[in-house]
Amino acid sequence: MRVVSESAAGLSELQRVRQEKVEAFRERGVDPYPPRVVRSSAAAAAKSRFEAIEPSLPDHGEDDTELALVGRLVSRRHQGKTVFAHIRDGSGEIQLYLRRDDVGSDVFDDFLKLYDLGDFVQATGCLFRTRAGEVSLRVGTVAMLSKALNAPPEKFHGLQDVETRYRQRYADLIANDDVRAVFAARSKIISSIRRFLDARDFIEVETPTLQPLYGGAAARPFTTVHHALDQTFYLRIAVELYLKRLIVGGFERVYEIGKDFRNEGMDRNHQPEFTMLEWYEAYADYEQVMAVTEVLMRQVTTDVHGEPRFTKDGADIDLSGPFTRMTLREAIQTHSGIDYVALPEQQDLLRAAWAAGADVASETVWPRIVDELLKQFVRPKLLQPTFLVDYPVALSPLAKRKPDDPTHAERFQLFIGGGEIANAFTELNDPLDQLARFVAQQHDRDAGDEDAMPIDRDYVNALMYGMPPTGGIGIGIDRLTMLLTDRTNIRDVILFPAMRAQPARTDTDSG
Repeated sequence: MRVVSESAAGLSELQRVRQEKVEAFRERGVDPYPPRVVRSSAAAAAKSRFEAIEPSLPDHGEDDTELALVGRLVSRRHQGKTVFAHIRDGSGEIQLYLRRDDVGSDVFDDFLKLYDLGDFVQATGCLFRTRAGEVSLRVGTVAMLSKALNAPPEKFHGLQDVETRYRQRYADLIANDDVRAVFAARSKIISSIRRFLDARDFIEVETPTLQPLYGGAAARPFTTVHHALDQTFYLRIAVELYLKRLIVGGFERVYEIGKDFRNEGMDRNHQPEFTMLEWYEAYADYEQVMAVTEVLMRQVTTDVHGEPRFTKDGADIDLSGPFTRMTLREAIQTHSGIDYVALPEQQDLLRAAWAAGADVASETVWPRIVDELLKQFVRPKLLQPTFLVDYPVALSPLAKRKPDDPTHAERFQLFIGGGEIANAFTELNDPLDQLARFVAQQHDRDAGDEDAMPIDRDYVNALMYGMPPTGGIGIGIDRLTMLLTDRTNIRDVILFPAMRAQPARTDTDSG
């Protein structure tokens, strides 16, 4: 076996000490990284089984069933001829009780000298309850499964440096139970969504991540080159236009949960790589999508919290009753005093926005000013679940016009806890109207709006085959997870968030 030298590996003093213990195991003919493990039970299941049979055990209270338990060594306390230690697996922790007389002097001494906190170990023995009342494994044998060269983060202090927590998420997960709980909740959220949609006869599909033309949202893309084709490709900014192509093709209910990418700034609510749910249903409109969304939000919240109520930033959020509905125009008027309908020119709306205290650049186009009024004056006030409905067509290039007001589109956004959770439309299915919207977007691009969508003529061609009336929605999985786990930074709910590169190092971080 070829092993890199300590000097070549750039080991720290602590790492070198631990590596010497690796070599000590090897000198005894023991592999400190064995390929196979014997495991008969998880820690939590072993404790539950013992507690169930404990009343029927003999007076000494020890179960005579031998178990093999595994996990990371997270604590150790030496008292004379006895060691109390804890190992942690994915289900929880369990105490190990090692006595010199049970395991032998050599094994006992090795456990004190060659084993360190952070190592993965295997222990066999029988369960009993100590005088202190803790269910424990009376160890008969113990073996090394994986020798850790880095010391684990301190149990009670965790990782104090936020940057390190994000860059070394593995260490963050070791140190912080609440961080593991966040990502367990995220998994529950996604599973709950899938169950909900699958039960309603939606089919899950996969559409291209690498696209010859981006669209479906207002955002700048990441660009790459396909050398074999000598062609520019883009990481998708949304899955919308491909999913609606499937509606054209005859699928009536489709959804996708996947990654989108937007080449934009990063802040506590935005990452360049993020996860979205989008679903589309033929023969539905935005009113029906709203009704389904309300039911979905209650189910997901109940699956995570056990009830349709939770706390966010100290505020009690209640999803049990009907969600509030109001028009975007009404909301902006209420919270900023501006009626954007009465100010159809960019300069007039810009002056009104400035007078109200909005932070808007002078070159911002009219629809983006409306969006800024929403973000700066309205969104922070919407703590309880609220649907804002009916948006200007200029801000909604993929949504169908309202029959009674062609200047506005059948679009809604859902806000909870002061953040946007969902964005939905009655989908535009008139191919020539769609083409005209794309052209208008191109004019905005020419006026300096880098986020405006390009003209997608293939999508227009798809619509020319006919798309039935359709309702669709996009829900940000990351923001939904932030909401339901009471987190204020999107990096707290993404396992490995994008980070600025660090300066090159010449040695290995000691952990």
